Amino acid sequence: MRAAVIVFPGSNCDRDLAVAFEAFGGQKPAMVWHKDTELPAGIDIVGVPGGFSHGDYLRCGAIAAQAPITRAVADFAARGGMVLGICNGFQVLTESGILPGALMRNAGIKFVCKPVPLEVVTADSPFTADLEAGSRIEIPVSHHDGNYFADAEVLARLKGENRIAFRYASDINGSMDRIAGVLSENRRVLGMMPHPERAIDPLHGGTDGAAIFSSIMSSLATA
Repeated sequence: MRAAVIVFPGSNCDRDLAVAFEAFGGQKPAMVWHKDTELPAGIDIVGVPGGFSHGDYLRCGAIAAQAPITRAVADFAARGGMVLGICNGFQVLTESGILPGALMRNAGIKFVCKPVPLEVVTADSPFTADLEAGSRIEIPVSHHDGNYFADAEVLARLKGENRIAFRYASDINGSMDRIAGVLSENRRVLGMMPHPERAIDPLHGGTDGAAIFSSIMSSLATA
């Protein structure tokens, strides 16, 4: 797996995501700075990591969405490339219009940092193929602005097209329909607030995140 991980000022989960990609893909990912204008040639997947890009000023992900490399990520996604945005990366994907909706301040105005149970809503994606729809996994969250919002039309389209990837098993941040992750129209872009890269090693308390990275590998192997 040839992966690239985008690095913004304030990213703090970029190395964690790179470790996960390397563990499952066997190759060290390219670390791509936000001011770069192009992605490396021949990559299979782009990871947009968690953290606090540009200090979360204006809105989380809003400044990063205007970065030169984000335009390259949008072009890559438009050509059918795979993109995984996690936490702040999910915020960047919504702010840039690569994914629909918005991530708002958590209900209760509290930072949430703990492992949470998720419902796997669909196995029909390159990111969830090794999971079973209706099953539950436990993945850590760590966010202050993870409250997913979309208007009624977008929400109906996400449901009708089976593009909700994960739901929280219970309401942790006020997200509409308890949405924790959504897919693009072509199902090759996933944005999710929970951190699967923090759940791939038993020493970290759980390995449920491993299935997301193994799904990516399986999908690339059969492409």
